[in-house]
Amino acid sequence: MRKDRLPYYFQWEVRSWSRAYPLWQRTLLALPQERRKALALGERDGGLGLMLADHGFVTVCSDLRGPTDKARELHRTFGRERSITYASIDALAIPFPDNSFDVVVFKSMLGALSTKERQAQAVREMHRVLTPGGVLLFAENLHGTALHRWLRRRFVAWDHYWRYLDPLADADLFAPFAKVDAHTTGLLATWAAARASATCSPVSMR
Repeated sequence: MRKDRLPYYFQWEVRSWSRAYPLWQRTLLALPQERRKALALGERDGGLGLMLADHGFVTVCSDLRGPTDKARELHRTFGRERSITYASIDALAIPFPDNSFDVVVFKSMLGALSTKERQAQAVREMHRVLTPGGVLLFAENLHGTALHRWLRRRFVAWDHYWRYLDPLADADLFAPFAKVDAHTTGLLATWAAARASATCSPVSMR
């Protein structure tokens, strides 16, 4: 379903990032039809907003300074503009009440927060705005092997501030969630990055 749209959903390094899609698709299709409110964070050009709308979700498409005009154009091209609204949202302080969304989704965003404390705050905010039983879907760069780290130092311009997740040391970031389903791919997926995707289902909200 919708595999022809993967380049529009993931937008860059599609072969690598789209490895998250089978897990995400299964999760989205398993949600009851009455649970159709979603938030996409760090969206920029709106790819994941399109994905959510294609799966029947009424979606808030957001970025720190608001999604680009390309996002709106993309959504109009596929006839999804009526299902999507736009917002400027800082993931550290999501301006919605508790229990507002059934799904929250992002990719390649947590690393930009630079510190574990800021990453934890963002995850707490995502958990807070999810409904009980809601899901967090994400794809994020991992700490990786020594070879990953060497290649990043040499070739990745933002390596000096990006905080890559460590699957073991950072498992506590997702402690508020009842279940974590994590899948990883390594060096063969892309020459300088490891990818992870996970779904997290909160039991209840504070």
